[in-house]
Amino acid sequence: MRTTSILILFALSFSVVALADAPSPQAQNKSVVLKFEDQFKNKANHDIVDELMVPTYQAHGIGPAPLDRAGMKQLGKAIVTAFPDVHVTIDSVVAEGDLVVTRCSVAGTHKGPFQGIPATGRAIRFTEMHMYRLAQGKIVEQWSNIDALAILAQLGALPLPRK
Repeated sequence: MRTTSILILFALSFSVVALADAPSPQAQNKSVVLKFEDQFKNKANHDIVDELMVPTYQAHGIGPAPLDRAGMKQLGKAIVTAFPDVHVTIDSVVAEGDLVVTRCSVAGTHKGPFQGIPATGRAIRFTEMHMYRLAQGKIVEQWSNIDALAILAQLGALPLPRK
């Protein structure tokens, strides 16, 4: 009986150590989102959408209607065409429950058409924030706020404010 008790205690203590080493669900979700941000935006790997997003994925706030996975890939390709050197820097990331929020700085050079604006050769910088909802390690939904006014003003499509 005593040997059995010792074995049970050993097994329980080993299980506790193994669980302590496992990343939290929030850390796992952050990892998925950071992988998406880097692969999709900085490396132009638009097929990452199929790996990291559920088939019913919806992105809100990027266009007049929610985007699905195909729409997100199309958007990614349009951005790379317009700004081939686009680079996103994650300034902060917060996770709580099934949500992950990123605040990003974006920079690129306008070398192709964008929203009907021919290439200007201008360097632009803007910010964006995204909130992702994940389930079982996949992105289910996304809500975005992108500083489109900064983009359009820097491209000359809108007048810059007077100083």
